[in-house]
Amino acid sequence: MPKDPTRGADPAKDPYLDREREKYGQPVPSREFLLEQLQQQRKPLSRKDFAELFGLTDEDALEGLRRRLRAMERDGQVVRNRRGGYVVVDNEDLVRGRVRAGPDGSGMLRPDRPGDPVYLSPREMRSLLNGDRIVVRIVGLDDQGRPAGELVDVLERANEQITGRYFEESGIGFVVPDNKRLHQDLIIPPDYRGEAKDGQLVVAEVLSQPSRRRQPIGRVIEVFGEHIEPGSEIDVAASVHGIPVEFPAAVLRESREFGEEVPEPAKAGRKDLRQLPLVTIDGADARDFDDAVYCEPTATGWKLIVAIADVAHYVRPGTALDAEAAERGNSVYFPRNVVPMLPEVLSNGLCSLNPKVDRLCMVCEMQIGREGQLRRSRFYEGVMNSAARLTYEDADAIHHRRDPSLRRRHRGVLKHIDHLFQVYRALRKERERRGAIDFDTSESVIEFDDQGQVLAIHPAERLDAHKLIEECMVKANVATARFLRRHRIPALYRVHEPPSEDRLENLRKFVAQTGLRLEVSKEPSPKDYAKLMQRVRNRPDRHLIETVMLRSMMAAEYRPDNGGHFGLALDAYAHFTSPIRRYPDLIVHRAIKHILSGAKPDTFEYHEDQLITLGEHCTMTDRRAEEATRDATMTLKCRYMSNQVGNEFNGVISGVTSFGLFVELDQLYVDGLIHITNLEQDFFHFDPVGHRLTGERTGKEYKLADRIRVRVARVDIDERKLDFDPVAHPLGPNGEVLEGSEIKRREGGRRRGGPPGKRGNRRGRRRRSE
Repeated sequence: MPKDPTRGADPAKDPYLDREREKYGQPVPSREFLLEQLQQQRKPLSRKDFAELFGLTDEDALEGLRRRLRAMERDGQVVRNRRGGYVVVDNEDLVRGRVRAGPDGSGMLRPDRPGDPVYLSPREMRSLLNGDRIVVRIVGLDDQGRPAGELVDVLERANEQITGRYFEESGIGFVVPDNKRLHQDLIIPPDYRGEAKDGQLVVAEVLSQPSRRRQPIGRVIEVFGEHIEPGSEIDVAASVHGIPVEFPAAVLRESREFGEEVPEPAKAGRKDLRQLPLVTIDGADARDFDDAVYCEPTATGWKLIVAIADVAHYVRPGTALDAEAAERGNSVYFPRNVVPMLPEVLSNGLCSLNPKVDRLCMVCEMQIGREGQLRRSRFYEGVMNSAARLTYEDADAIHHRRDPSLRRRHRGVLKHIDHLFQVYRALRKERERRGAIDFDTSESVIEFDDQGQVLAIHPAERLDAHKLIEECMVKANVATARFLRRHRIPALYRVHEPPSEDRLENLRKFVAQTGLRLEVSKEPSPKDYAKLMQRVRNRPDRHLIETVMLRSMMAAEYRPDNGGHFGLALDAYAHFTSPIRRYPDLIVHRAIKHILSGAKPDTFEYHEDQLITLGEHCTMTDRRAEEATRDATMTLKCRYMSNQVGNEFNGVISGVTSFGLFVELDQLYVDGLIHITNLEQDFFHFDPVGHRLTGERTGKEYKLADRIRVRVARVDIDERKLDFDPVAHPLGPNGEVLEGSEIKRREGGRRRGGPPGKRGNRRGRRRRSE
């Protein structure tokens, strides 16, 4: 039988009462206690029911209860029914999360808590746009057996501005979003079009969000012009994906108040590491230095110190600075430019571990065994003075090539750099033993001239120094996760789930087309992937295979519940090493400081539901940054390729469709399309299972991972698309042109005629298949 709310519940039994007392002079029941009581009652409770339940009669207490319930409703923890009763969300029937729109007008809800995605029909999506946070009611299953949802409430609208092309038809203006996940056009009334002209790229403010009966309505607030001009690629990409660029005045004012140097009182009570030769090792163009490292041998292995910028000392909860950092979620690193999470006076100045200046830091000190295992670790607050700012190339040249000039310049840290490489080799072996996946992915570097024009594109080189820093940071993050779990304090973990069965099956089919075999048990392990990685290490199509393997895996998330990290083969992992550029790291630093201060874990200012929401938001901003960076990079590559029209390149077939072949160019890592009408004079049959096109008359075959030579035919910078024409014959595995008997062997000896009933209008059938 459900409880009668008039029987009462003792507020003194609230497990988070101490935390509430620290925050408020006259505390009201915590969110956790309110949810617990609501679940125990097993029926909706109104605000009056809650007041009676807790015996609240004081006006201030009643107002506090009202505000708390409103905040819980705003955050999606509860919803109100038509009678004003509150109902718990995240139960069997009500789910909250973020919308991910699909190309067909439908969508999926990614739940805040771990669970199956919820299908949203095109009818439900009429009221929504990609990225909105909502609450849905589960109403059954769709035709694929997935949970299907019905919209209950919109918690947060994700799109206040939309960037796209302005068009007019029959006197009606509208903006077609450049972001392909925004499936609805934005209606622009005549008085709100501003200076926009038909076909121009614009930014429009959303005045009215979509509903079941009408599309969203907006007004043009900025005009980029007919085309994406040189130098504006990053501004456009940031605008398209809703990345804030300018800082509010209050944020800049707060950041300037700290000054340019660390005051002496701030150094008091910290461990003094200023005589320790800590060094930073980063990219040549880096300006924000999060981490510094030091290593010395011990009787049982090494002492490894990872010192991280103490951003939490400056960025405090409740400030405009913290609110803006949380909203941004992370810094976004574009080619030649950065949109920082924190103002530059902090990110490049007072927080950055610049050389030869005092800086506050959070320190992870680790004892590493000879086999690379983490034996012990401890955390403390410190003050440091970086002995040197090294680039990856510097560190590699000092240790491997013994460069005399660099060794003279950095003579004070030479042995410590050697020690770092020693511990790196042990950490690397330990990584291989546990079966972590080593995606040594190929990336390209874009070089610019003084005017910002793309000068060249070439593959990035990954040195041992890159891997050294990566392994040191991974170990510090492992130590952090252990520390958080040991003290049972709520925080954010970096969670990477194992791949799903359908993703594994798709990967298995793909690798079979390349002559390989993926051996995976019912419960896949990272070692399954690692073994395949070893087999493709020296193949010319390695980059393609690694890319498909990477896409087969689940995306990593930030969550307060630890689910381990599949890719790194770790049972617990938390980001600690980059608080200048990642907000989850800042949350983790606050949790560590809370423990170091001697406070109880249950008095930590963040409650679980707050961390769920923050984790989901930071996961979204992380993926948003990836998409924006990818768009900006592709625009720049297309601009470079616009000067290569008519030139020939070698590449690999990265995708096969019914309408043609996608080819990725060697070293440039840019994809273009060979339309099926540009292949040989033949009718090509598409085999979706075998990922191949086969000529009916000639038997010529184009399949996934084949080498091919192409000519650049057309480049559309605004659409970020390239068209290629094939040149000569397919290439062999090492880039050689196949001729004579080799061509006949690969074509399978098929000749004229083909199977009965396959002749017809070749061009017409191709167009229909597209």
